[in-house]
Amino acid sequence: MTVDRLIRVFAGSFILISLALGAPASPLFVSQWWLAFTAFVGLNLFQFGFTEVCPLGIVLRKLGVPVTKSA
Repeated sequence: MTVDRLIRVFAGSFILISLALGAPASPLFVSQWWLAFTAFVGLNLFQFGFTEVCPLGIVLRKLGVPVTKSA
């Protein structure tokens, strides 16, 4: 997997998990404060669209995850 793909997987997973934990109608509801985490991930994706700087991307590259698929 590439860095871009892993960023999408992590963001999607974090959003789904935080919604499940923060939505009052969810059977996994813990606290509505989990919705703040959803907003944080959304804001990170928003700024990434403009700046192409993502903290998770930096960490993944340092861990050796390839930026592009090798042919």
